[in-house]
Parts: sequence; structure tokens; C-alpha cells
Amino acid sequence: MSERRGESAPGGDEADSGPGGGRTHTLGLLYPPAGRDRRYTAMQLDFIGGVAEAATKLGYDLLLSPCESENEPSFQRILAERRVDGLIVMEIRREDDRVEHLAKVGFPFVTIGRNRRAEETGWVDLDFAGLADGCVQHLADLGHSRIAFVNRSEQLFESGYGFAHLALEGYTEAMMRLGLTSHAYLCDDDIAGGEAVLERILRDDPATTSLVTMNEAALAGLYRGLTRHGRAVPRDFSVVGVAAGRWAEQVTPQLTAAEIPAEEMSRVGVELMVERLASPGAPPRHVLLKPLISLRASTGRCRAVPGSEPKQDFPEFPDIPDFPGSDF
Repeated sequence: MSERRGESAPGGDEADSGPGGGRTHTLGLLYPPAGRDRRYTAMQLDFIGGVAEAATKLGYDLLLSPCESENEPSFQRILAERRVDGLIVMEIRREDDRVEHLAKVGFPFVTIGRNRRAEETGWVDLDFAGLADGCVQHLADLGHSRIAFVNRSEQLFESGYGFAHLALEGYTEAMMRLGLTSHAYLCDDDIAGGEAVLERILRDDPATTSLVTMNEAALAGLYRGLTRHGRAVPRDFSVVGVAAGRWAEQVTPQLTAAEIPAEEMSRVGVELMVERLASPGAPPRHVLLKPLISLRASTGRCRAVPGSEPKQDFPEFPDIPDFPGSDF
């Protein structure tokens, strides 16, 4: 179940009127690969499948384009030749020239994700800042105070991917509110990246007892690194994050996590696009989802790392003077 913040889903009459008003009966999906070697990640493939299924149910075909910039030929052809009736834009950056160009020329579009044009465009997104905050609070409630944060890759973060920045803001603000010290790390989206960042976390602070991760592709590597250091989850170390259900359930122990509802977000994105085509003059609609954290087996009460407990100071007793005739 997800908690939806925003207006209700479009009414049946509006949704049904969309396909009849289009010229191509095709929607475009602008979705650049986020994996290494420009490959789509498993999560991205879930979104592609979800958008295609939702579009088909509403009478539309789907055209997928991997473009991440307005300067790419694919983007220019789609607009110049009017190959689609509207565009769904994903992997939104804080400064996204695709969004800027579409808004400037008035081409119908919505986004899955949001940036500084959030008030001007229709979108559906996850409350990444709120989810990161909730993950920190969950660990703090279990007594953890040394909580690391594992974000997405340096490449994605530096390119301005909105969710990576929002999640970091949520983590940082939660740690400040609780009076705790932040330790945030960028991590490559693979198993090797997870192992490497876990090494850094324990090298920087060997007394760390928990982490929050936004990087599901690195999850198995994080677990592997903990095992190498003799840390059992959740006995010695707790892990919580934001991840698709199948990622959370394929690790042992299963991950306590807020699930990314790819199917729901895909469906809502298509609904918003069809609504935009049916009522181009209507105010843009915004849908913010905040999934609940599903408690599984990867989090537990905090146990101090052996050797990290502060040494106790014992009071010094004054010297006892010798007394005449005493045996001491």
C-alpha cells in the first residue's frame, strides 16, 4: 500500500476521451539508461514495462527513446516529425534541458520525477526526502546513532538526478534533527560498488552499526562486505532502504524497506499524460507517493560494536597512610 499525496485519479470520462483526440495514438517515453555501458537497470525495465502496459490499456502505443538531452537526434526527430501525441519524461535532473525545451515549445508532456519546474508541469514522484527521513528515524528508534547513508553513483549525482539529491537532503535533515553526525557516500550501482563503499564506511567509523541505502543494485555487495567484516545482519548491523520488493526479498535476511511502486508510478504517469491530452488547458496535476516502510528482517536493536564502548573512568582513591602497629 502507498500513501498518495495529491489529487485523486482522473475521472473515467476524461481518461476515455484521450485516445480519440490524438493523431498518432502513440506516447513517447524519454528514458536514458542509468546502468553501466548505457544499459537499462532492472528497475528501469520495470518502469518501461509498466508504462507500456498502462498505455496499451488506454489505447496507445509506446515509443521508447533513450535520449537524455534536447540535442540528441532522437529527441529532435520525435518533435519535428510529431511521432507521438505526448511525452513522458524520466530520469529528471535538477536542470533538465529536455523539460525546458518541451515547456518552451508547448509540446504536451508530463514527468515521472520532478525538478524546479515542478509547479508548472504535471508529474508523479516519490517523496524521496521523506522516505530517507523515515528510514533514519526507524533506525534511531531502535537505538542506532551511528547511521551511514549509501546514495547512488557519483555519475548520477553529479549530473543532477533529482531523487539522489532529495534523498540526501532527507537523510541530512533527519540526522541534524536527531543531533547525529552524518556520513553520506556515493556508490556505484553494482555489487562491487556496494562492497567498496562498505569498506569505506567501516574504515571511516568502525563503530557504525547501521545504514540507509537508496542503491538497491549495490545491496548484495553491502551484505557481502558486512559478512567479510564479521558483522551479522541484524544482530550486529541494521540495514534499511528504498528498494523494489523483489530486490528487498532476494537478499538474506530480507531488507526492511520502503518499496518503489514502479507499476503504480507508471500507471499514474500515463494517466496524467492522457489527461493532459484530453484537457490541455487544465492546471497541471501533481501526485506525490510515500510508500510505507515494510518491516522485514534486516533491522534490529542496536548493539555496540565490541571495543567501541567508552572506557569507564574509576575514581582515584587517596593513599592510605601507614599507622603504627598496622599490618598494612
